[in-house]
Amino acid sequence: MWFEIVCGLVIYKVFTRFIYGHDPIPDLPSDSDLSFSLASRLESIYGGKSFVGLRIPDPETSTRQHIDVVLVTKKEVMVVAVKNIRGFVEVGKDGDWVCVGDKKHKPESFSDPVLEVRRQAEALELYLEQRGLPLPKGGVIGKVLLPNPECRLAYKIASQPEIISFDDWSDLKPEPKSKISSWIKDAFHGGKSDPQDGFYEKLHFILSTAPMWDRLELKGDRFILGEFMEFKGTQGDMQALINVKRSKVSKFIIQSSTMLGLGRSRVQVLYAPRDYRSEGLSASDWKEVAVKPSTEVLFQPRNSKKVKKLRITSIVSVCLSA
Repeated sequence: MWFEIVCGLVIYKVFTRFIYGHDPIPDLPSDSDLSFSLASRLESIYGGKSFVGLRIPDPETSTRQHIDVVLVTKKEVMVVAVKNIRGFVEVGKDGDWVCVGDKKHKPESFSDPVLEVRRQAEALELYLEQRGLPLPKGGVIGKVLLPNPECRLAYKIASQPEIISFDDWSDLKPEPKSKISSWIKDAFHGGKSDPQDGFYEKLHFILSTAPMWDRLELKGDRFILGEFMEFKGTQGDMQALINVKRSKVSKFIIQSSTMLGLGRSRVQVLYAPRDYRSEGLSASDWKEVAVKPSTEVLFQPRNSKKVKKLRITSIVSVCLSA
């Protein structure tokens, strides 16, 4: 009997592979989901809540400052720039960083990340002030995280207080719980109410509604930051997905494929209308459409000139920025 069961499972796998096709994890940039895993560990070490992939307007340059991670704790708002650098890093003659890899690769120079993260912290502080939440001086700090074990730093770089080297990162341990810090109290100028009341709620709301990159989650707990472009599929599927677009939808979730008959299968797409309120969505707000498993999502990763084509069955969810 067990032999028949095993044979049946093998036949089913082959049949579903033939019907649905194979969905390998696509080739992604090496740092495509690094920020998410590091943000999770930052939360476990420092506590608080992290926000990944913000795009904060910078009035000085009339552009947006990309911020890898913002961590909000009881002590400060921490802007973290993640640099997945390998090789020996030193300061060049013009102040830029120079990374010397192995003999096969030429030295690579790039802008000083410490200066960049300071600018990002300033832009975020100004953005919070513009949205009605001014912070006391020093409330937003910047850190440059270098988590690659093959990254070696010259002393001039490693000695800067903004730098978190691989060794520092490995040695970090969760901090003991403490009372609310004075910088939060200062923000309320000695008010009678608990300084936490409403402050974190407003700060979290501002950061969760700030401009950010679209976020695509793949099976296997992998993430891509970038820009959702469009769907590709049959005319019928495109008609079914006509309302799943940025102006109307904040998130869509892909459910498992279901067989509706021999050779007929559908993937359920749940989507939530964009909600500009703070109350959040209820279960009744979600809507559902069904499309073929061959439907594709076109997504352009951040820092990539190539648009990725992903079968919809390899995707868990997509969050769309406003």
